[in-house]
Amino acid sequence: MACPHHRTAPPGASPLNPSVLSGILLTIFAYFLFTLQDASVKWLVVGLPVFQILFVRSVTIFAVCLAVGRGAVLRKAIVSPVLKAMFVRNLLLLAAWLSYYTAARDLGLAELTTLYYASPILITLLAVPILKEQVPPLRWVAVLVGFIGVLVACDPLGAGMTLNTPVLLALQAAVFWAIGTVLLRKTALQETTLVQMTLSSGFFILFTCVPMAIYWVRPGLADLELMAATGIVAGIAQYALFEGMRRAPVSVLAPFEYSSLVWAFLLGFAIWGDIPGVQVFAGAALIISAGIIIIAGERFSHRLRPR
Repeated sequence: MACPHHRTAPPGASPLNPSVLSGILLTIFAYFLFTLQDASVKWLVVGLPVFQILFVRSVTIFAVCLAVGRGAVLRKAIVSPVLKAMFVRNLLLLAAWLSYYTAARDLGLAELTTLYYASPILITLLAVPILKEQVPPLRWVAVLVGFIGVLVACDPLGAGMTLNTPVLLALQAAVFWAIGTVLLRKTALQETTLVQMTLSSGFFILFTCVPMAIYWVRPGLADLELMAATGIVAGIAQYALFEGMRRAPVSVLAPFEYSSLVWAFLLGFAIWGDIPGVQVFAGAALIISAGIIIIAGERFSHRLRPR
C-alpha cells in the first residue's frame, strides 16, 4: 500500500496534501508537549534521579495504554512485527537522554541546544539511504535555515565551545536521537500507534527499573503527582509524534523539531521569568521561516503534480 503522501489529490483538493499538513501539525504539537515534559523534568531533577523520573513516567504511559487497549494491545505488542526494531529504538532513545542530561551538567544552554539540534540535519541525511526518501532542495534549505536560526538564538560563538567530553556527549545524543527518529518512521508504517506506545513504555520500564531501585529517593506527594503528570503529557506527545510520522515523510517533519526551541523560550519566560534577548527573536524568526519553506515547497510540488 502506498504511503499517504504519495497519493494524487483529486481535483479541487487543498493545494497542500491534507495528510502531510496533519503530520506537520501533529509534529509541532508533539514537540510542544515534549518541551513541556523537559520543563517538568528540569524541575524534578533538582531532587530526584533521572532514572526514577523516567521509570514513573513510563509506568504512567504503560498504564494508560493498558486502560485504553486492555489485554488485546498487550497480546498484539508481544507478537508485533516491529518488536525488535522498537527494542533497538528505545535503547537509542535511552542513550540519547542519558548523554544529553550528562552533558547538561557541564555545558551551558546555548552550547547544549546548538549541538543537540544537529539532529534534524542528521535525520534528513539518514532518510535518504535508510527510508529511500527523495529530499528536494527546498527541504535541505529549510533544515539549514532552521539550524542557522538555532545558532543565532543560542549565540554559541559567545560560549567558546571546545571539543571536550560534554560536547561529544551532546553530539552523541543528537546522533542517537536522529537514528531513533528514522527507525520510528519505519515502525510507524507497520504497526498501530497504541501498540508502539505500549512497547516503548514497556521497554523503558525494563531499562530503568534496576537503576531506579538502586538510586531511589522517596518523593513527596507533589513530586509524585508531577512525575505522573509528566507521563501523561509524554504519552500524548508520543501519540502525536507517532501519528505525525505515519502521515508525512521524516525529511518533511525534521525541520519542525526546531519549533521546540521556541516553546522552550516561551515556557522559560512563563515558569522561570527568563526574558529572551534580541538574538532569540531573530533566531525564532528563522526557525519559523524553515517551517514556512517546507509548507510552501509542499504546496508548490503539489501544484506541479499531475491530477
